[in-house]
Amino acid sequence: MDKKCFKNIKIAFFDVDGTIIDMEKKKITPTMVETLSKLQDNGIKICLATGRPAMIVPKVPGVEFDAFLTFNGSYCYTKEGEILFSNPIPSEDVNRIIENATSIGRPVSVATRDNMGANGADKDLIDYYNITNEKVELAEDFNALIKDDVYQMMLGCTKDQYDSILKDVNGARITAWWDRAADIIPANGGKGIGVEKMLEFYGLTKDEAIAFGDGANDIEMLQTVGTGVAMGNASDKVKSFADDVCGHVADEGIYHYCKEHNLI
Repeated sequence: MDKKCFKNIKIAFFDVDGTIIDMEKKKITPTMVETLSKLQDNGIKICLATGRPAMIVPKVPGVEFDAFLTFNGSYCYTKEGEILFSNPIPSEDVNRIIENATSIGRPVSVATRDNMGANGADKDLIDYYNITNEKVELAEDFNALIKDDVYQMMLGCTKDQYDSILKDVNGARITAWWDRAADIIPANGGKGIGVEKMLEFYGLTKDEAIAFGDGANDIEMLQTVGTGVAMGNASDKVKSFADDVCGHVADEGIYHYCKEHNLI
């Protein structure tokens, strides 16, 4: 892409797993930390956009992100704690999804703003949590937990089970970046909506925004900004929706891309 396209970039959105963190190493590298710091030094706001709940957003030593899009964009807030967008799953759909999942033998983990808990665990759900070095915690009182606003539900499943899980569900949908599990978010949610709310808050246009991602749940985000960049480790499908492609996360793809386009 023409380097002139990058002169007006004022905000950058980053997915976490597979984008700023190599899922093999499971930690952020010093080079990525340097990249984030230099972007801020150059007046570019940096925002995390993740499927993770707010309570397990990774801490990056020496870097303070300006804002966070958590739960795949359903709960967005600034570093000062100002809530920009709160969009829980309708309670009737939460209950229906749990019933549907139970009928096909799938335990469910739910996340509220401040708590997480599951009504059971199977290998797929355990392995899904393990990707981010987390463990499935069984809720002491699952029924009480789901009375709070639920922003995201996670369960092990395969694509052929999606229809069964969402049977008679109107206010929620599946977004997935792994073939053995899925995140369930509000039907009118997604990272794209979160990005729109963030741009509106900061008074920025999409052409002033760039985003980096690798998963299917990043596609809407990549389409919502002026420059959507897919990681080299992203699938061909994700790359097809991006404006550009950078190197693999294991090869410091974001650093080299930002360097090449004079962002740092």
